[in-house]
Amino acid sequence: MNVKSYLMPTYGERSLEFSYGKGAYLFTKKNERYLDFGGGIAVNSLGHCHPKLIKALQKQSKKLWHTSNLYFNKNQEAYAKLLCKHSFAEKVFFTNSGVESIECGLKVIRRYHYYHKNIKKKNIITFEGAFHGRTFAALSAQRNKKYSEGFGPMLSGFVQVPFNDLYVLKKSINENTAAIMIETVQGEGGIRPISLSVLKEIKKLCVKNNILLFLDEVQCGFGRSGKLFSYQWANIKPDIMAVAKGIGSGFPMGACLATNDSSIGMTKGVHGSTYGGNPLAIAVGTAVIKEIMSKGFLDKVDKVARYLWLQLKQLENDIDEIIAIRGAGLLLGIKTKTDNIRISNMLTLNGLLTVPASDNVIRLAPPLIIAKSEVNQAIEIIRKVLKNIK
Repeated sequence: MNVKSYLMPTYGERSLEFSYGKGAYLFTKKNERYLDFGGGIAVNSLGHCHPKLIKALQKQSKKLWHTSNLYFNKNQEAYAKLLCKHSFAEKVFFTNSGVESIECGLKVIRRYHYYHKNIKKKNIITFEGAFHGRTFAALSAQRNKKYSEGFGPMLSGFVQVPFNDLYVLKKSINENTAAIMIETVQGEGGIRPISLSVLKEIKKLCVKNNILLFLDEVQCGFGRSGKLFSYQWANIKPDIMAVAKGIGSGFPMGACLATNDSSIGMTKGVHGSTYGGNPLAIAVGTAVIKEIMSKGFLDKVDKVARYLWLQLKQLENDIDEIIAIRGAGLLLGIKTKTDNIRISNMLTLNGLLTVPASDNVIRLAPPLIIAKSEVNQAIEIIRKVLKNIK
């Protein structure tokens, strides 16, 4: 048997390979340069090979890599304190990925109601277009045939309603509702932000009905919106939140954040992770959050994000191919008339990396360190490609 690749073909055939990266750019072995507006799917928050992250990782790698969570780690405790200081949270569980953070949050919800003997409260309301990952629980929550086909039956306990539709949401809440789980900005679902007014109303519904608010900020968190977390624009506080991606700027890590009240059922032995919060991840994560929260950093992100938005809106006015520009901060989408995958491939050929999303959207998720000059470069490539679509 002639084996072309030893990898499961779940990602299809890929030919473009990068040898190294620096800042907002990736380079092939032939030294061909690509402006990275995909960001490893909104992961590389500080770009490629940020010197402070390299220093933190190298320093820790010479000391200790792994001991497991059987032992105390003062750096882990200090980093958890930092996360809580800069968010609503009072408790943290460290994971290795976004979907692990989602799984943890779902268990927090179930244990909360179990602790309070709310036996009927099992159902979690989710939204059309959601993407929460690829475990069975995540697939069951998002109910997207594209990802769940062939993996049935799905798990019970999830009720799906239209995105940004308060009327249907209110009618769906009953004595069996345990929580509402929502992405503050839908990523895979087509770069759709939840209306801030709707988010405020959702919080009120949760308080009124004794249900928990679980935010998925795996993709839109960690500075991508111009604040550390996207929910902060609405001036509300969730009970639970899943984060990952930008938290490590390329190093695999994640976290489930929660209040003391919502995590009251998470007692000794009910959950665990072998690698979660390992010394290497904590060293990198600490360096990332310190950089993002340094003086003026998020102000710069907000300014360049608004500049990118204005440039894209100008393109929307100038180019008939564009149906809409949407998103928030540095997580933006271009909805086009022509197949988005075809356009994304054309952008790549012209030196700009993007990521397709649902609803025929081209996703832009550049690193938070992006400069206006690099925004201008990206806009010119997008303009050139869209003007020549036939």
